[in-house]
Amino acid sequence: MVRSKSVLAVVSAGMLAASLAACGGDDSGASSGGSTTASGTTGEPWILGTTDTVTALDPSGAYDQGSWTLEYNLYQTPLTIPAGEVTPQGDAAKSCTYTDPKTLTCTMNAGLKFSNGDPLTSSDVKYSVDRSIKIADPTSAVSSLFTSVASVDAPDDSTVVFHLKVPDQTFQYVLTTPAAAIVDEDVFPADKLLPDDEIIGSGPYKLSQYKPGEQAVLEANGNYTGPNKYAAPQVFVSYYKETSTLKLAIESGDVQVAWRSLSPTDLSDLKSNGDVTVAEGKGSEIRYYVWQLKNDVAKPLAVRQAAAMLIDRSAIADKAYSGTVTPLYSIVPPSLPGANEAFKTAYGDSPDVAGAKKVLSAAGIQTPVDITLGYTPTHYGPNSVDDATEFQRELETSGLFKVTLKSAEWTQYQDLEKQGAYDLFEMGWFPDYVDADNYLAGFMVDGGWFANNYKSALADKLVNAERATTDQSKRQKTFGQLQDLAAKDVPFIPNWVGKNIAVYGAGVSGVEDTLDPSFIFRMWSITYNP
Repeated sequence: MVRSKSVLAVVSAGMLAASLAACGGDDSGASSGGSTTASGTTGEPWILGTTDTVTALDPSGAYDQGSWTLEYNLYQTPLTIPAGEVTPQGDAAKSCTYTDPKTLTCTMNAGLKFSNGDPLTSSDVKYSVDRSIKIADPTSAVSSLFTSVASVDAPDDSTVVFHLKVPDQTFQYVLTTPAAAIVDEDVFPADKLLPDDEIIGSGPYKLSQYKPGEQAVLEANGNYTGPNKYAAPQVFVSYYKETSTLKLAIESGDVQVAWRSLSPTDLSDLKSNGDVTVAEGKGSEIRYYVWQLKNDVAKPLAVRQAAAMLIDRSAIADKAYSGTVTPLYSIVPPSLPGANEAFKTAYGDSPDVAGAKKVLSAAGIQTPVDITLGYTPTHYGPNSVDDATEFQRELETSGLFKVTLKSAEWTQYQDLEKQGAYDLFEMGWFPDYVDADNYLAGFMVDGGWFANNYKSALADKLVNAERATTDQSKRQKTFGQLQDLAAKDVPFIPNWVGKNIAVYGAGVSGVEDTLDPSFIFRMWSITYNP
């Protein structure tokens, strides 16, 4: 029954795709409607269902998971993170090497082409980075990933030289992200974003048709010559507004793969469904609580340390997320090199009421301490309220805190937390790149991306040190020092780390291979043989 519905779903998707207006790309490689002339495909068209949203398909205007998921499959970047790895390797570039701590030189592969047949050279790479810096799109702020770039040179067709303002070993990781996606300089305007339906890339797939909020149709790019060979001639991406609707779609076979995001309750239910497989991989999505240090109540270190002693991460994981997440004892997830468990070392792995009381008493702080705890009800999923409510219960059960819960939708929430409306507030993070720096520099330097007013000369010094060295063992040692400093100063409290989870139906293979901490969903590796 599941198989027949899956086949009908592909036919239905093909009919919908045919009804959409054709857009960017050309006629080489694949045709619409489910057939293909592309060589090397080993499976049939399939449908990915997701609740993610897309901001833009022009890399200069996108800095979100939904947009990047498509862009990873439509564009090449100079470097890439292969499945299961954490070290950058060649993609459009054969290699990228630091000739000195402030200079990264990339040698491009020969014979690269965009899906429209235009050659891809080093000039396009330079143009792509210069363009994002120039556009500096305020909505996405993706250009912020290039703040260390002083200039880019393309001395010949196969060489790109990135001149950096400061030594920065993390820049090689930026070149693995869609921020560095290579665009055709003859197609993309230099000073504004290109409409979604006109984008051109050089990745394994090209965008055939697109209807925002409803469906994207990807076709095999016959001009692609890179290492990520496509398994299917077409991939349809269907967008769902509700997780419950996505669950019904994977159960009925209307989609072959569901990824991002199903609720913990849905996942628990689907695990007992013999017609689908719930696949879990190591993840790097984290949740944590941040102290707003400009607020008087959050300024005393003893208050922050006491709360860190009282959080029961296991209870939050079980009660709010049905065990689908794992307690996190450092701001760096354990799947990344250099991660430690600094908060467990400092405060233990279970609530310590006596310890918290002692710390507050020694600092002369009257209890219960009144704090306002903030969360956002939809941006991080419907379970955020359960998360915050459980943490509130844990703090108040100790008798040491009195907690007022407040919430706001994401846009307003970001403003309120910076204004000091919350003493302690929930935040989440997906990595830009799979390196511990991405969880430390942006969290511990100049108040972090959430502007909580934490400042530490030692944190600044350590971040500069890890970025300046090519010695990975030294970098990991410095990462450990930064995590230990975070546990000592408690500018934030790590809460949990999530797994990378997808659900797929009969006839699908290759899903497990792409479920890693990078959160790159490699559509080219998925095979569907109903």
